[in-house]
Amino acid sequence: MSDIHELSALDLAAAVRRGELDPRDVVEHTLERAGRLGPAVGAFAHLTPDLAREQAAAASRRLSDGGELPPFLGVPVPVKDLAMVAGQPFEAGSAALRGYVAPADDGVTVRLREAGTLMVGKTTTPELGLPSYTEPDVAAPARSPWDPRRSAGGSSGGAAAAVAAGIVPAAHASDGGGSIRIPAAACGLVGLKASRGRVSKGPLGVDGAGLTVDGVVTRTVRDTAAFLDVLSEPWPGDHYLLPGPRSSFLAACGHRPRELRIGVLTRPINVHEAPVHETSLAAVDRAVRLLEEMGHAVTTTQVPFSPEEWEHFNPLWAVGALSAPVPPEAEALLVPLTRWMREQGRQYSGVDYAAAVAAVQRLARSAAQVWRDLDVVLTPALATPAPFIGGMRDDADPAADFEAQKAFTPWTSPWNMLGAPAITIPLHRAEVDGVTLPVGVQLGATRLGDEELLLGLAAALEEADPWPTSPVEPA
Repeated sequence: MSDIHELSALDLAAAVRRGELDPRDVVEHTLERAGRLGPAVGAFAHLTPDLAREQAAAASRRLSDGGELPPFLGVPVPVKDLAMVAGQPFEAGSAALRGYVAPADDGVTVRLREAGTLMVGKTTTPELGLPSYTEPDVAAPARSPWDPRRSAGGSSGGAAAAVAAGIVPAAHASDGGGSIRIPAAACGLVGLKASRGRVSKGPLGVDGAGLTVDGVVTRTVRDTAAFLDVLSEPWPGDHYLLPGPRSSFLAACGHRPRELRIGVLTRPINVHEAPVHETSLAAVDRAVRLLEEMGHAVTTTQVPFSPEEWEHFNPLWAVGALSAPVPPEAEALLVPLTRWMREQGRQYSGVDYAAAVAAVQRLARSAAQVWRDLDVVLTPALATPAPFIGGMRDDADPAADFEAQKAFTPWTSPWNMLGAPAITIPLHRAEVDGVTLPVGVQLGATRLGDEELLLGLAAALEEADPWPTSPVEPA
């Protein structure tokens, strides 16, 4: 059998169920790798060895007791430090929240615990999860294990670094403008942003403008699908509710969609001019070739709305930053980008915010009309390779920092606005500055609730042109 850290989440869970692996051995192996490899890639804000060992012991007893077992019993899955785990640090990447301990579990934490996972730590996130890089003042920056000089992306950068470094097979992540898909692409992983309403916030959460969704980053499409089956279980009182899959999201990976209409878009959506690196274009070309060989109808398509219209996203993002419960006396501890975004938020009135919500809803309807003859839109995942650490963060000019992030990720946030699902897969590899890097593409559905279609299509691409899934240990 492969080493523990080489197994997918599904394969590891199966080995535990068969009695080939004891959860206590799994957790010790994982904690050793987390302690040894985690600091080099900035994967963890906090490790939680006591909690993980307690859960592993309980999982081992459950195996001995017999009876029905949860799907991921004994599988280590850390939680991003934007979600609460009762009794554990909850600092959201910010010095302003240093020392805060979560009083309760968030809904996603409950679902992961119910699935039998082992909570080995809180993964690193940038302050309040705002930027597309992970360089908090309170922790080491999250680095791509493929090239530790480069960012692991954000805001789920620590989660992606932990999975890509072979510490864990899957990690909780969340996405309000690309924060699952960006680090997945930067680190050679699979990242699905589910539909609005697919994954509940749980009893303590609120949906707000409906931009953010919880999920995971993994190495395989099947793992991502299986975790969606876990996380999409609804809660009483959910504000949004979508019909469930025909059988399961994991089963959807075995259904190969036939003769889809796929539009190709390589022009940036949220900015007028942004350089698109040759490796990003090559990844799209690779995907087009594979899709055509599968019999899908592939055509070029157009940007669904202008960069000026995209700006309606800004009040939602800025007011969201302002809504973070930062004590007034701790405001000065925030990084310049966060302070700048919160100041932007203060400039919007309640009417401005309501108008932004309405405008984003109109844009979703407009995009649906533009893409009404398409099932999926194929784009690069990122415009360029991930920046070097420190290369995008600009404390002296937060506005320039924000614009650089937009140019780096011109295709992710529109799907948060639309509410439809989108998935990034590491389909391509290319040499950049003497190092082989993964290069992702994004498959964005044009309709709400089309996760099954995306998962089937992504699984077909994975089967036709497998990407490296063995852990890449940091240099």
